[in-house]
Amino acid sequence: MIDPRFIYVASLISLAGGVIYIRDTLLGYTAPNRVTWSLWGFLPLLAFAVERQNHVGISSLFTLMLGLVPIGIVIASFRNPNAVWQIGRFDLVCGAISLLGVAVWLCVDQPTIALVTFVFADVVAALPTLRKSYREPETESWLAFAAGTTSAALTMLTLSEWTTISALFPLAIFLTDIVLTLLVLTKFGPRLTASRQCVEGVAVS
Repeated sequence: MIDPRFIYVASLISLAGGVIYIRDTLLGYTAPNRVTWSLWGFLPLLAFAVERQNHVGISSLFTLMLGLVPIGIVIASFRNPNAVWQIGRFDLVCGAISLLGVAVWLCVDQPTIALVTFVFADVVAALPTLRKSYREPETESWLAFAAGTTSAALTMLTLSEWTTISALFPLAIFLTDIVLTLLVLTKFGPRLTASRQCVEGVAVS
């Protein structure tokens, strides 16, 4: 465990990542998926409310920041019409499933189950951006996700006791963001596609 005040550092890193993404969106370098980012704003705010009800403590500040930053990104996407990812059927299905998770939360009066539902909904909300990062990583900003990975790791390190309520959400964020970072930074999807095409070309010849 590290000093709990490092949660402030984690929140600042998360904010910095969000500012980078907002800047890149305004400049047209990134094309945020509004389904993912809208849900990423909505769900953490609900999770923050659950954490506060269960007296999670200072680490809940990280969850609050996770909600506020995506809202800023969605707003930025409306300022630059050219920096918006076209929404498809897959995105809408993921969004509907994610909202279904929220509906389950509304029907369940158990804090732990509620938070698990939030995490499920958050991961499903990430699927459109995970898919996009795999197929077209140039439309994303790896620095923003790297910041999310770092801030989530710091948040987990500040926990004096690992419980489902306190650790599950930052752990899910850490795993999701590290996958996104690697997909965007390494351009794994296009590289794999190019390799397959090369192999198929050799086979045909």
